[in-house]
Amino acid sequence: MRLPLTSPLFPCISSTFSNVTLFGASIIELGAAQLTNASLAYQYYPTFSGLNFCNVSVTYTHPGQNDSLHVQVWLPSTTYTERMQGIGGGSYAAGLNDVSFGGMALAVSEGYAAVSLDAGLSSQDPDVDLQPQDWALLGPGNVDLYALQNLASVSLSDATLLAKAFVKNYYGQPPKFSYWNGCSQGGRQGLMLAQQYPDLYDGILAGSPAISWNKWAVGDYYPAFIMDQLKQYPYPCELEAIRTAAVNACDGLDGVVDGIITDPEACHFDPRTVVGGPVNCSDAAGPRRISDAAVKVVQAVWGGARDAHNESLWFGLNKDAVITGSSGLAETACTNGTCSRSPPPLCNTWLQYFLAKDPSVDLATMTQTYYDDLFRISVQQYTSIYGTDDPDLRPFRDSGGKMITYHGLADVLIPPNNTRHYYDAATAVDRSVQDYYRLFFSPGLGHCDGGLGGRPASALDALQTWVENGTAPDVLIGTSDPDSRGNVIERPLCLYPKKTGL
Repeated sequence: MRLPLTSPLFPCISSTFSNVTLFGASIIELGAAQLTNASLAYQYYPTFSGLNFCNVSVTYTHPGQNDSLHVQVWLPSTTYTERMQGIGGGSYAAGLNDVSFGGMALAVSEGYAAVSLDAGLSSQDPDVDLQPQDWALLGPGNVDLYALQNLASVSLSDATLLAKAFVKNYYGQPPKFSYWNGCSQGGRQGLMLAQQYPDLYDGILAGSPAISWNKWAVGDYYPAFIMDQLKQYPYPCELEAIRTAAVNACDGLDGVVDGIITDPEACHFDPRTVVGGPVNCSDAAGPRRISDAAVKVVQAVWGGARDAHNESLWFGLNKDAVITGSSGLAETACTNGTCSRSPPPLCNTWLQYFLAKDPSVDLATMTQTYYDDLFRISVQQYTSIYGTDDPDLRPFRDSGGKMITYHGLADVLIPPNNTRHYYDAATAVDRSVQDYYRLFFSPGLGHCDGGLGGRPASALDALQTWVENGTAPDVLIGTSDPDSRGNVIERPLCLYPKKTGL
């Protein structure tokens, strides 16, 4: 729906916003700066030119908590459409990094007021933001729970309330519609907003959400744990050969050979059938054969974490998800033909800093009993803070909110079956959940982006149409990244529980 452009009623100076207060917080510093005809370039985004906006930056604290949080709100000077967009973070970053700034620039270019936040974790590298070593522990054995609480939830409400107040002061009225847009950590933030602050956003786009983080971070560590148990660290080429064999076995089940397993539940490939098969490994200094250890590691990736009684603890990835490389759950580091452990950094940090609460702990010597204990501790101590998996979305429904989640079936980090599990749980609570919350799976799509599948680039537009016109999406269009010749593939993504391409 096209809304009329609204011009600012007041100048972009600090005094325009100085009367804004935030319950439970004290504002330390506030500034406003006008950017005119600005050109901004951020990783993963095109260069934005000709942007005109007022950048309102605020620093605040929660008295007694010794924290210092930052929020930026970008207010379009000439193209404002009475809409606001909250931009999510990634990994352990709440926002205010290059990815979030790129999202803010895109939002402003489309007429949104945009907001991002750092949850008080600004000491992280703005380009990477993978690790929380700077803030997780107050000292050995003592997690900074205020900092984690800020990341988990509190800062989301704070930033949104500040942004709406700044919008009102600048344009003379609050935003007519407010949207959240995030993937991974940003998707988790979106679900947290729906669960805990159900009246703050009219529409939430929550891609590949890192919900049940406290289970996910321990569960995804499992393949690394299995390698430590085996004391064998397979060559990446062995692991990739097994994955390729699975894709070759199951790719054509949908009638199209495109490197994508469209229906993972129909793929019953047994990796044990390729033990001893040849594979030419450049990282192994010559030909090798697929080892039994490599198969066991792949089984750990696909089957998910299990406890000492062989009971399932966590979901596995689907068989076409890449499992090696910098984001792979079974990554190993190989030098001169010898491979060693290289556990997923997000998971490794969670176990060391938040569970063992000791960065010097040697996880390579972890026993099955200790692994089970860490999983239990993670559930007991962090579900209420960081789990973000409350299936009761009826307050969000009653506030009139609408939410869309998409998730790639070839996600390399967050098992899509966890999102399925959450949606099914929400459906069990409220059989009418599809009236306000819709889920779409994209075959072949990696984590938020990448892979051979398609990202639903127009999902925010579909959400906007649903919120403002009442037209709920039954299909999203997934568009792949361009191949080497610039070609892209588009395919319709079906509304869950329907399956795409079948």
